[in-house]
Amino acid sequence: MPGPLPDGFAIDLSIEAGDWPDEGELSRLARRAISAAFAEAPLEVLEDTEVSLLFTDDAGIRRLNGKWRDKDRPTNVLSFPGSNPDGDLYGPLLGDIVFAYETVFREAGELGIDFGDHLSHLTVHGLLHLFDYDHQDNEEAELMESLEKAILASLGMDDPYADRPLVADGS
Repeated sequence: MPGPLPDGFAIDLSIEAGDWPDEGELSRLARRAISAAFAEAPLEVLEDTEVSLLFTDDAGIRRLNGKWRDKDRPTNVLSFPGSNPDGDLYGPLLGDIVFAYETVFREAGELGIDFGDHLSHLTVHGLLHLFDYDHQDNEEAELMESLEKAILASLGMDDPYADRPLVADGS
């Protein structure tokens, strides 16, 4: 079971659109995934750091993806870093993680995994992006995926990459 969040760490959660579970369930899933990430990965934040989680739909994330990444299509998760680190410490505004309901739901079905497990994986993935982890080349992808696998294993979840080859996403 994951440990506590860092001192004063806050999760600002907002549901904008989509058929998401209720805020209490989303908060429970997010806290569990983020706590595991802090327990398993070398992530350091300033005291009283905040992350914002926005739960929207494909239309909402498509607008953001088009505006900020010049990609006119929905995606499962987007991360927007909030502030530059002070040395190895991130915060106090860690950033925003945005999720698209239809894409997350569809992917969970296609992968044959529990919706909550898939959302937890995407929460971890988005959080690691806020700490400058990326998958632009194979070396970066290997490091990021190894952290994701360790974090998810600590939650009792299977390796999300077990049946897929390692492919860097230079997008």
